[in-house]
Amino acid sequence: MVDMRRRDFITLIGGAVASSPLWPLSARSEHAAMPVIGFLYPGVPELSAGIVAAFRKGLGETGFAEGRNVAVEFRFAYNDNARLSELAADLVRRRVAVIATPGSTPSALAAKGATTAIPIVFSIGTDPVEVGLVASFNRPGGNVTGIYQLTAGLEAKRFGLLHELVPGAATIAVLVNPNYPDAEAR
Repeated sequence: MVDMRRRDFITLIGGAVASSPLWPLSARSEHAAMPVIGFLYPGVPELSAGIVAAFRKGLGETGFAEGRNVAVEFRFAYNDNARLSELAADLVRRRVAVIATPGSTPSALAAKGATTAIPIVFSIGTDPVEVGLVASFNRPGGNVTGIYQLTAGLEAKRFGLLHELVPGAATIAVLVNPNYPDAEAR
């Protein structure tokens, strides 16, 4: 199921790159410069190998091969979300064709804050309307699009299942990052 979400995410990126009005018609010809995808992620490269591999695999499934017909500029914040805005601004200065922010609400918000012109593709579990990424689900508007994994509303169901598995449990502790944009819903 996770691979399917990644595939859907990569398909969105491929479509955004190919249809981007910022990607000139000349870039679609055989002899033109290679389009560049910006990849913005809050983690560290060493621990993000799985998501990067899935990203590259998805690119390949949509006909893109890094170094052959597309370039990728990777930016990692090394677990310091305060750096994401600076990294997003750097991708904008480099005039990438699209910015991918897989699995990261803070990255998507930083990218949105950096540009209103370059397409941004996200995959998140936070409500994108509630955090201000898009105006609404049916009319997102702007330059931001992506996949909302609808996981935030499942906590009650998860606790119900946990109660069924351990009916005698009187107390259940939950660790939540208070700086996460959707922390209160968790």
